[in-house]
Amino acid sequence: MLIEVAAASLCGTDREVYEWTPSAQAVGLALPVVAEHEGAGTILEVGEGVTGLRPGDRVALESHLVCGQCFACRTGSAHTCERTGIIGMHIDGVFAERVVVPAGICVPLPEAMPLEVGALLESAGVAVHAIQRSGSGVAGQNVLVNGCGPVGLALMQMAIAMGAANVIAVEPDQFRRKQAESIGARVLEPSDPVAEVRQEVAGARGGFDVAFEVSGVRGVLPALFASLRREAILVTIGHPGTPVEIDVAAYLNKRGITLRGIFGRRLWDTWEQLTLLIESGRLDLSWLITHRLPLTQADHAIELLSADANKILFLPSMK
Repeated sequence: MLIEVAAASLCGTDREVYEWTPSAQAVGLALPVVAEHEGAGTILEVGEGVTGLRPGDRVALESHLVCGQCFACRTGSAHTCERTGIIGMHIDGVFAERVVVPAGICVPLPEAMPLEVGALLESAGVAVHAIQRSGSGVAGQNVLVNGCGPVGLALMQMAIAMGAANVIAVEPDQFRRKQAESIGARVLEPSDPVAEVRQEVAGARGGFDVAFEVSGVRGVLPALFASLRREAILVTIGHPGTPVEIDVAAYLNKRGITLRGIFGRRLWDTWEQLTLLIESGRLDLSWLITHRLPLTQADHAIELLSADANKILFLPSMK
């Protein structure tokens, strides 16, 4: 598919690639490559044999390129495909006016959904996948979220929309704390006594029912484990830069806590659930956008990731 890119969304992974950190180098990029994996646009041309999509269709892009042939792909777990490639790393990505992608990663957008919102579906889908992975869901649960970046904020908004009893967040950045508070979450600084809040909110249950680690900050897991009740669930989303120790005996064995991790989105039920939530009006992602920039301001956009910003969109049409 030849896509005219309407919007591309910057994320933390792009900064890793930009700065060429050890984490970025470990991915094995197919250099040279055009970066970025979160985007949406309009189909200009379709390749031979493509069915179901045509020029003029508006689509978002799933960033993972799966083989479709391995055990995981053949048994409904393509999101764990061991041969996974990533657009913007292993093929050219969407920091461009046009991009050519496999038809299989194109997700048709509802007519009423703006293309800018379509560019946010890939990252918001991570939040949906995390809630799916929690098993019991979040309805009627006391939920703890560590990290109020774009994925954490989307996760909190979904948890509230899905009927969570209480949503507590932990975030050091004042700008992001205010954003989380604006959607109805109670927000703590890392230095705040989480144990006291746990007792106040979930004392009768012995702790929170489910926690989501979104920050990727090393060293936060012990505090999250300690905040949970027995046989609760902890889902990790952020990727620590170095290995992390876990006290298996104290938390997994003696307290029966379940630890689960996610990577990307489930194909394709995550996309279906997310799209339905947005179409129903229960979920709004547009408020996550804080900046719109032309492609020429890439350096400035990277700097904004450390400032008062949430989702930063590149709009190729801007000059």
